[in-house]
Amino acid sequence: MNAVSARTRRFLFLLACLLALVSVTGPDAMSVDGLPPAVQKIDVKRVAGQGDALPVSVGIPFAPGVLKDAHDLRILDVHGVEVASDVKVMLTWHFRDGSIRAVRAQFRGAQGTYYFAVGAARQATAPGWPYADGLVKGKPAALATLTPQWLTASLIAGPQSVAAKGEAYAGYVDAQFAWAHEMPVKDTTAWLFDRPSTLFKAYVRTGRADYLEAAEESYRWYMAGIKRDGFPMSPSCAGGWLPDGKPCDVKYVYIEPILLAVGLTGDDSVHDAATVSKMTELWATGGWNAAPGAYTAPKDYFTERLAGLGLIETVAAYELTGDKRDRERIDQRVGWLDAHQRHNPDGLGDDGSWRNSWNVHENDPNGADDVRGASPWMSENIVDGLWHAWLVTGDARIPPMIVDFGRYLERYGWIDPKLLVSPHDWRNSCSGPNGQIAWYWSSSQAKPAELTKIQESEGWYSDGHTVELGLPVAAAHYFESDASRAAALAKRFSAIADSYAPSCAAISDTVRRFNWNNRGAGVAQWMMAQPAGAGLTPEGRKLATGHAP
Repeated sequence: MNAVSARTRRFLFLLACLLALVSVTGPDAMSVDGLPPAVQKIDVKRVAGQGDALPVSVGIPFAPGVLKDAHDLRILDVHGVEVASDVKVMLTWHFRDGSIRAVRAQFRGAQGTYYFAVGAARQATAPGWPYADGLVKGKPAALATLTPQWLTASLIAGPQSVAAKGEAYAGYVDAQFAWAHEMPVKDTTAWLFDRPSTLFKAYVRTGRADYLEAAEESYRWYMAGIKRDGFPMSPSCAGGWLPDGKPCDVKYVYIEPILLAVGLTGDDSVHDAATVSKMTELWATGGWNAAPGAYTAPKDYFTERLAGLGLIETVAAYELTGDKRDRERIDQRVGWLDAHQRHNPDGLGDDGSWRNSWNVHENDPNGADDVRGASPWMSENIVDGLWHAWLVTGDARIPPMIVDFGRYLERYGWIDPKLLVSPHDWRNSCSGPNGQIAWYWSSSQAKPAELTKIQESEGWYSDGHTVELGLPVAAAHYFESDASRAAALAKRFSAIADSYAPSCAAISDTVRRFNWNNRGAGVAQWMMAQPAGAGLTPEGRKLATGHAP
């Protein structure tokens, strides 16, 4: 009786998951009479191929528990007739229930509409091909896209919301894409903070083929620059990125786009286990920086950027490979950040930031007039890393860390409008009179005059980073249990929307701004659609991770 009950409960749970996904797929999923209710639309667009037998490779991601056996997925044409296909498992939910996280389906056909169906066993099979064989002069013969409803519900990029028609943030990304769509092969700094992942996530929220095409092209160009030979440590720096001429500079080493490319396109042609291992090991050795570790002394070298990006890429490596070493490194990195935030060795207490030295940050450890503080916009990288780590591990240390920083940012991070007067209005006028701007270097310890001096030197128009600061604000709101503080965060997030103005989106003087602003910030729209403190509830966690606590 117990075994039967368990099987029954499992069946009902999987059915509920599938129905939940179907319920958000919109009218496209039911646009053909006679198709079963669990079908999902695939749009195939010709890119570089010719004829009506285009080689189509499509990445199809799944939420936990939805697909257990790849044989239970079929490709259908517009009439509901099964198309001969090959389906290969690309990713599994190895840290959840072991179900399939993504497959690559391959079939041949003309440009147009197809469907995939989950449930009945596949009857029509055809041999697949190496992903690269479907390329024509480096471009896909055809590009296959899924609906944003399916993509966001799959959790391939964590929880995301579909970009609603008229959404201000989606309009901001679209307006930036007008100048950011051309691949910046001559400006290596334009790849800083991960251009391919930024584009893949824009595709997830919209289902737009132009975002996916740009992501796929950027990804392949980026991966072609990864150093494959040697050892993953300085001075060899295997796993580093060569086009900037500094392969030991780990802030250009990104594993997240490999995970997204595998799940969203099925491209497994430009990486292997050895390459991913070298990229991960390079982060672990630090490249030309010291190896990452605990913050143990006030003059230790520390940047929020390296701490945050290192955590993000370590989590992505674990998601991709399931390597136990990466899982241990996640715990280790979270532990370092937890200790740094709560027990800073400078003895000045826990103000919510990862407080460090301005002088050391600027490579002047013995300089006079040091300011103990933190970079708000660089700290966004830490919050993004913690969010990724929480989605994968459910580490109970993480929510209070994010809340603590959100409180710090609200109290010390934003410049008081009273200080924004001539000649010290450091904002760009694009966001209007109520535009938000954070200190370039913030502090709970320093006097306004000390911060003003730094702002005057380094922080003009640092409101170019306001958009990405929506992430730490929204993440804190998602975990905040205090109603008044949650209300303040909601008010702040609403005010950040001034920076979504078209005139702000048109600013293209720094091409990498597209990546800075948007790689992590898209999820903020989903977070703010949840009740305050939702991340502390079993229901909120299950919605975000596909896994009950």
